[in-house]
Amino acid sequence: MTAGSRDEPDHERGRPKAGGPKWEDTMRLLTNRARAALLACASVLALGAAGCGPRPADQQATGADTANRRPNPNAAVAATTFLDAEIGEMSSLSRADQEAEMAWFAGAAAPYQGLEIKVVSETITTHEYESKVLAPAFTAITGIKVTHDLIGEGDVVEKLQTQMQSGQNIYDAYVNDSDLIGTHWRYQQVRNLTDWMANEGKDVTSPTLDLGDFIGIKFTTGPDAKVYQLPDQQFANLYWFRYDWFTDARNKADFKARYGYDLGVPVNWSAYEDIAEFFTGREIDGKKVFGHMDYGKKDPSLGWRFTDAWLSMAGNGDKGEPNGLPVDEWGIRVNEQSQPVGSCVVRGGDTNGPAAVYSITKYIEWLKAYAPPQAQGMTFSESGPVPAQGEIAQQMFWYTTFTADMVKPGLPVMDASGAPKWRMAPSPHGAYWEEGQKLGYQDAGSWTLMKSTPEDRAKAAWLYAQFVTSKTVDVKKAHTGLTFIRESTIQHPSFTVRAPKLGGLVEFYRSPARVQWSPTGTNVPDYPKLAQLWWQNIGDAAAGAKTPQQAMDALCAAQEAVLERLERAGVQGGIGPKLNAPEDAQVWFDRAKVSGGAPKAKLANEDPTPETVDYDTLIKSWN
Repeated sequence: MTAGSRDEPDHERGRPKAGGPKWEDTMRLLTNRARAALLACASVLALGAAGCGPRPADQQATGADTANRRPNPNAAVAATTFLDAEIGEMSSLSRADQEAEMAWFAGAAAPYQGLEIKVVSETITTHEYESKVLAPAFTAITGIKVTHDLIGEGDVVEKLQTQMQSGQNIYDAYVNDSDLIGTHWRYQQVRNLTDWMANEGKDVTSPTLDLGDFIGIKFTTGPDAKVYQLPDQQFANLYWFRYDWFTDARNKADFKARYGYDLGVPVNWSAYEDIAEFFTGREIDGKKVFGHMDYGKKDPSLGWRFTDAWLSMAGNGDKGEPNGLPVDEWGIRVNEQSQPVGSCVVRGGDTNGPAAVYSITKYIEWLKAYAPPQAQGMTFSESGPVPAQGEIAQQMFWYTTFTADMVKPGLPVMDASGAPKWRMAPSPHGAYWEEGQKLGYQDAGSWTLMKSTPEDRAKAAWLYAQFVTSKTVDVKKAHTGLTFIRESTIQHPSFTVRAPKLGGLVEFYRSPARVQWSPTGTNVPDYPKLAQLWWQNIGDAAAGAKTPQQAMDALCAAQEAVLERLERAGVQGGIGPKLNAPEDAQVWFDRAKVSGGAPKAKLANEDPTPETVDYDTLIKSWN
């Protein structure tokens, strides 16, 4: 770890202390006075009066005429219709506060009525709901015509890159993964939302936005303590297992007799492997089942199988939340100025260290020994539905975004009462993992405003981004897509009622354990350029063309080649890469032994004593 005071959070150690407010200070921008103004606005709109809502300093920049500076005359009726038909009691706000929030949006949007904007996100259930339900409601209430396009995740990044490189405004706002936080912070081509909300965007920033309610706001905060993106949806990758099989008396007795300990949720990879071995080939309900599920086709989707924190689950990198510092789960080391200084062990990185190689070795072993044979030729999307077919005992790396599809009535993994036969639980950790390290990945698709977007269009898009993440709509949106972003939503009574039908999702998000799951952090200086290297190199290992060590050596060298080009080009200035001079790997292993950090030397025993925990006991401990 880099130097830092004992009471300083791990994720802030070694970070430069920027002048300007920290993200906690940004939250305090929403004052009681603004709240009173919002309620007054609601009263004015209810009476059908004009002139409610903020006005931009430069009316000509918006292209709005005098008439369009008045709130949409149909706003009150449209809001009432929307709240009655779509929201009801599915909100963390009272009805009066819902109406006030909708009234504020109508008033703030007044100068932009008739403006047509385009925004884009990947195609998942949450965004489909926004595009098909919330976007039309927003248009009806505000008069801003929004087209919310749904495309592939890779296409979103491609469009974003094109806009960054060309300066041409392709979309007025993007929902892109917060994995790009390091990219956005270093290139400075997106609007810094902390400064935007305090200045140009102040008149279109909702007084009820409440950044402190967003559970992933630290994921979208740069080392300069400024917020660059607004979370829109989140989901984690967790451990998935057949609760009915794990609690079956015969299975429990046979497992105990064979392995000498109780069948339960695996705490470490040693136990996971024993459980995979136990169930593979075992006959249950007349079918032979498998103890593991994964995928292995050399395809771009194989990349995020590993960049999404697989190495940190094994114990790669340093301690720290939300990400390890100075070495993160990609194995990239940064210095005290947050400059990337190496990926290979010889420069202080950990991409090709023993923990990383161990993680790839186990991935390949389990895929070949315990997963269905066809899994080796599957992509992410092809493998996703397999556990729901009823022949998989457990899966180490399972995205909670699959929950909605896994609880459909009639599936082999659902019982007659409509309750799931499966559960989700915290992921087991590898032999190199230590308490305080990140334990898994959490996707945080987040609203991003490019500097190349004209101000009036950015303001209109910012209003839409706040609308679809507002407290008025978020509970209903979360029930639809099951991708939580707000603490107030997670704690809503409706989720207490629904929790037994969701297999542990609500319990996880209400637990203290969730902080160990986070997206890619700020150590990664150019996510698009670096991420594409992973599937190509690890795919070689999965296909048997390279050993795990050879694959990770090639990967770290490829990452450093990108870092070197960025350093030479100087496009990221004083926060871009500045590579360390290479030293013997043992020098770094010795340093890490003293500091207790990364890169860790190879363990004499990579198969520690297996450990499990009873699922129901685990849930009770959270509560």
